[in-house]
Amino acid sequence: MTNVFSFLKPYKVPMVIALALMLIELAVELVHPLLLARIIDDGIMQGDIAVVMQWGSIMLALSFLALLAGILNSFYAAHVSQSAGFDIRSSIYQKVQTFSFTTFHRFSTSSLITRLTNDVTQIQNTIFMSLRIMMRAPLIVIGGMTMAFIVNARLALILLCTVPLLTIFLIWMMRKGTILFSQVQKKLDRVNQVTRENLMGMRLIKAFLRRNHEGIRFTAANEELKEKTVRALRWMEVTMPLLLLLMNVSIMAVLWFGSFEVQAGGAHVGEVVAIVNYATRTTSALTVFSMIIIVFSRARASSERITEVLNTEIDLVDEEGAAEAVNIQEGAIEFERVSFKYPKMETYVLEDISFVVHPKETVAILGATGSGKSTLFQLIPRLYDPVAGRILIDGNDIRKLEQKSLRDKIGYVPQESLLFSGTIKENIAWGKSDATMEEIIKAAKDAQIHETVEKLPHQYETKVGQKGVNMSGGQKQRLSIARALVRQPKILLLDDSTSALDLKTEARLIEALSTYSCTTIVITQKLETAMQADTIIFLEEGRVIGQGSHEHLLRNSRLYQEVYRSQFGKEAFSHVQSTH
Repeated sequence: MTNVFSFLKPYKVPMVIALALMLIELAVELVHPLLLARIIDDGIMQGDIAVVMQWGSIMLALSFLALLAGILNSFYAAHVSQSAGFDIRSSIYQKVQTFSFTTFHRFSTSSLITRLTNDVTQIQNTIFMSLRIMMRAPLIVIGGMTMAFIVNARLALILLCTVPLLTIFLIWMMRKGTILFSQVQKKLDRVNQVTRENLMGMRLIKAFLRRNHEGIRFTAANEELKEKTVRALRWMEVTMPLLLLLMNVSIMAVLWFGSFEVQAGGAHVGEVVAIVNYATRTTSALTVFSMIIIVFSRARASSERITEVLNTEIDLVDEEGAAEAVNIQEGAIEFERVSFKYPKMETYVLEDISFVVHPKETVAILGATGSGKSTLFQLIPRLYDPVAGRILIDGNDIRKLEQKSLRDKIGYVPQESLLFSGTIKENIAWGKSDATMEEIIKAAKDAQIHETVEKLPHQYETKVGQKGVNMSGGQKQRLSIARALVRQPKILLLDDSTSALDLKTEARLIEALSTYSCTTIVITQKLETAMQADTIIFLEEGRVIGQGSHEHLLRNSRLYQEVYRSQFGKEAFSHVQSTH
């Protein structure tokens, strides 16, 4: 927990103020039984109403002071806890933003969401309660015992025998609780994962009539969370009855022996009442410990999960002395014997890949599903680093370039079109934050989406639903392309980004792309698209098995011929053969 609570350092002053106010409350609480003893012994027992009124007024004034201190303490405790929670959440978010795709494999999306929300909330609650309640509990125990000895040492010894045993018991319970609540947080991850999958796949679930099946999955995950939570809470709740039992026994012992002391003249009635009052306050403080143990156990489990993220080593970093990508002006790309495999996998996804893409050339990449096309794309902007070989852009090894400046030169449209909640204008400008309206409209026109946007009631101010739920597949693809084009990139990567477009729209798009001064690489399954490229690269099981123009591959690649025949038919293939 040390790493997480280091976020409290910037808030030392409000913490000190909160603790000082809490100590004022505590002092009043500890002085009250002493004043009560004085009222009983010097006022009530002596029949002196003036003494009762005098000390009663002092108790009332001190109570008002404690009330004011408590209100201000809550204000500062809330300020510290919320501010520290904000900093922790921001740090986790910033850390996650630095993760490479390799590092992302270590944490599920649902787990990261839980750590950013629920786990941070646990820490916030712990900080607030520490400054408001938790620190008071042990201090009341210590202060109450000290004041009891000041009032009557012989009666206070009864309490002294009980408190150390309870302290050892509470420490043991806390360690056990940390393990149990760590299991609870993992089950919460699972519930979030199932919920996220269901919400994202709602259309598919309805289309396939899988509501009952998914309901069973959710119920199973929810049951596991409930069982672990109940088990943890039952274990922790055992503390309160045991604490009350031991402390009530000690209070009865104080009353028993106190009665003999009063009769023997070794103690006053007010002293017995004061010690019973201190014992009662100590009992109340110790009962709070059961809640403290639960909160701290959950906080400790949460802090370990947060620390795991914060301490994750970043494996994809700029080399020392990495240069800005100012020399990337032409967009020439060269793969030199590049190989790649994912972490903890023995099989290479790409193996010994070598090819050259000339400046401003359009290259199509073909290959069956799983041939490594998308992985090859992700190596160019350094979303992954190859395990062997190197990638050059305009003669610069991309590992020796700053990642930010390298990616600034690249427009990347992933296979799955992802839009963000906001307006159409904001989604296109997401590719270039300072884009003018003219640039946004031009990008939309080139992406063949401008006419569609113009027909919408609010045009470019039209709100896009979460993940573009109110857009068709083709509209989402074209908006994603517009987002890449507005950057005016030197390299444009289109990962099967035209699959939802009809042939006419796709043809107009490719024609518009030819006006951009950039190198374009397109992953596609459609030969009609590939045929319009300057060069086609054919991948099979992570290897380049063919490279060249459409005509070259049609003459020399048997596999390419089979693909051509499957898409255009035997007659078309026979006609092509006869013309050659």
